Amino acid sequence: MSEGSLDPTAERHPRSRRLVVVKIGSSSVTDKHGVDQVAIDKLCTEVAALMADGSEVVVVTSGAIATGLPAMGMAADGSQSAEVLRAASAVGQTSLMRAFESALAQQELLAGQVLLAPTDFMLRRRYLKSRGTIRALLDLGVVPVINENDAIADDEIRFGDNDRLAALVAHLVEADLLLLLTDTEGLFTADPRTDASASLIEEITEIDHRLEEVAGGARSAQSRGGMASKLAAAKIATWSGVETVIASATRVDVVRAAGRGDSGIGSRFVARDQRLGARKLWIAFALPASGTIEVDRGARRALEHNNRSLLPAGIVSVRGAFTRDDAVEIVDPDGVVFAKGQVRWSSGDLDAHAGRQTTELPVGLSDEVVHRDDLILLPT
Repeated sequence: MSEGSLDPTAERHPRSRRLVVVKIGSSSVTDKHGVDQVAIDKLCTEVAALMADGSEVVVVTSGAIATGLPAMGMAADGSQSAEVLRAASAVGQTSLMRAFESALAQQELLAGQVLLAPTDFMLRRRYLKSRGTIRALLDLGVVPVINENDAIADDEIRFGDNDRLAALVAHLVEADLLLLLTDTEGLFTADPRTDASASLIEEITEIDHRLEEVAGGARSAQSRGGMASKLAAAKIATWSGVETVIASATRVDVVRAAGRGDSGIGSRFVARDQRLGARKLWIAFALPASGTIEVDRGARRALEHNNRSLLPAGIVSVRGAFTRDDAVEIVDPDGVVFAKGQVRWSSGDLDAHAGRQTTELPVGLSDEVVHRDDLILLPT
């Protein structure tokens, strides 16, 4: 198998204990002065209690930039350049880890820092090494504390927010539960800040367009995420076979209650039976679509029912400008998006050769526009 492909069944680690990934956002671990030690102490006390119950716990935290900016005398007002934000993350990450080390030490636990980048999920060798490192920390009784490596992040290829990172980590370690802690109780039927009739949605079996419309933007200047981000993360996790809960970080004993499966503590998302592989998860949910390919009905049937690659003969039209390895949405003649994939052709090549048989293609073009290994069928 090439380094660029991921085998979701490779090197599975047998385990008997329940594994929970807990993600906490910047607004829940920082304030205007930097690290909120009280909040981190609360989280780590609850992590220790859940571990005492027999679970393994991985923590994914945000907050490096929100911690570093005030340390350098700067406000989190969005005025800083990308370079300054990366520098702030380098300053803030050390303070953030000291806070976690101190809080976990009070519980007689060790913290192990793990900084991840998107390529750690895209390349098989790095994917397996990342999983092996986290697994070793868990086996040694150490609490992995994970963040994106913002100090050297590539602005073109990054997670975008740590909700997405946490969902991919949940897939990576084959977690049983992803707990997304935030500054609200969960997903509501409307924005509770503006609609007094809004009520908490306690169980979600399918994330549809209606739910995505309900989810709003970021709730604070310190957060890059928001409910829309958490809903996207829940979709990634549930497609990975991981149950997901969105709940308030300030709720008493929220980590332990969620880990036990208690009801009424937030919004619970039911996991799908089928587990999507890491590479297809990345294409489906992490890579933004750079364009759209419309196919005829015969091509849709071939993709959906025959596990075929997308060939140029079935393509009707192309929208947007994209290059090889970009992600595109695939629609049928009615405009329904039913698949997403990573293309092997540029939009220019498709404009010139869409509808042709493979025997009519010029030398150098792949027979497949989107190979079946790089294509994901979406619920419609």
